Amino acid sequence: MTIAYLDCFSGVSGDMLLAAFLDAGMPEEYLRQELAKLPLAGYSLTVSKVSEQGIAAHRLEVDCAAAQPLRHLDDLTAIIEKSALTPLLKKRVVAVLTALAEAEAAVHGVGRNEIHFHEIGAVDTIVDVVGAVIAYAYFSIDRLVVSPLPMGRGFVDCAHGRLPLPAPAVGKLLAGLPVYGVGLEHELITPTGAALVKILADDFGPMPAIRLETLGHGAGARRSPDGAPPNLLRLFLGKEEIESGQDQVRILTTNLDDWQSETFPYVAEALFKAGALDVCLTPTLMKKGRPGHILQVMCRQESSAALENIIFKETTAIGLRYRDEARRLLPRKMVKVATPWGTVAAKKVSLPEGERIYPEYEECRQLAEKTGQSIAAIYQAVGRATADGGKT
Repeated sequence: MTIAYLDCFSGVSGDMLLAAFLDAGMPEEYLRQELAKLPLAGYSLTVSKVSEQGIAAHRLEVDCAAAQPLRHLDDLTAIIEKSALTPLLKKRVVAVLTALAEAEAAVHGVGRNEIHFHEIGAVDTIVDVVGAVIAYAYFSIDRLVVSPLPMGRGFVDCAHGRLPLPAPAVGKLLAGLPVYGVGLEHELITPTGAALVKILADDFGPMPAIRLETLGHGAGARRSPDGAPPNLLRLFLGKEEIESGQDQVRILTTNLDDWQSETFPYVAEALFKAGALDVCLTPTLMKKGRPGHILQVMCRQESSAALENIIFKETTAIGLRYRDEARRLLPRKMVKVATPWGTVAAKKVSLPEGERIYPEYEECRQLAEKTGQSIAAIYQAVGRATADGGKT
């Protein structure tokens, strides 16, 4: 899996997140090409390279040539739905904007469609949200983990007057997420940044084990005062790292009855996306001879809480058991194997008596659908290629 980790030591905002993606390698031309799919005019986008306390970073600025109208959630949603973005991108963007509207509505005690977006309805926020979602898809991120979020103090001036920090909408958005207070008297978490991590993040906590591929820094508009950390957001991108040797895992188990097991593929996908290492479902007989299932999930301890919540949300479970176990892992790494119809990813595992190649099912399935070959033929071709040393 491609895993992204956000190190929010100086907070997070929409422009910082998008700038970090650009610094990590997303081409500026690609971003502009995708943003051009929005039916939105009257703004200019400036991308620059800066140095914050000696650290090179990207900074993003959006300027509007003309005043923008006050917008409701329906207006923003209409802009997104009329765009040429993919359905998945539209869905993610609308989810972020809806989270913003609901947080503001809760603060002001009105319905979400009564909210005039003021600052958060401005073009720069639309660009930041759409751009961040575009970048998330560009890097094919499977799992986003975010560090605990720092909360500044003081006040911020906005259309409603002077508000305390963290901004009330930020407090609503981050409810239930890990935060901590710092002594800096300025805004560290913006509503847009809070909404983006709330919707896109799969987990919060320390950096998971990855094989680091690239690192990006996104700079905020504000310069840090003397003695304060640089106003940067760090983005780490890499592949899930599975080391050899022994480690500790947590096993979550629950018995399910009166549950529609045809939803299992959906539940399993959600669990894997949230960090599960393995998911299995076993038919069983419950008390009084009723048919049921045993759901078992293997994960790392830091992912346990998020996975437990998914189990409770998506199944009929009202309780579960867990235990921590040691496991042994064989060394493995990802390789590309050439076949007559294209290359596929595979795991190369070091066994005590040699090596073995295990093709990745999803890539074999996609290649079979693309070429019309049977998936069995793809697997056989991988086997022949590896026997001949045909790894790329």
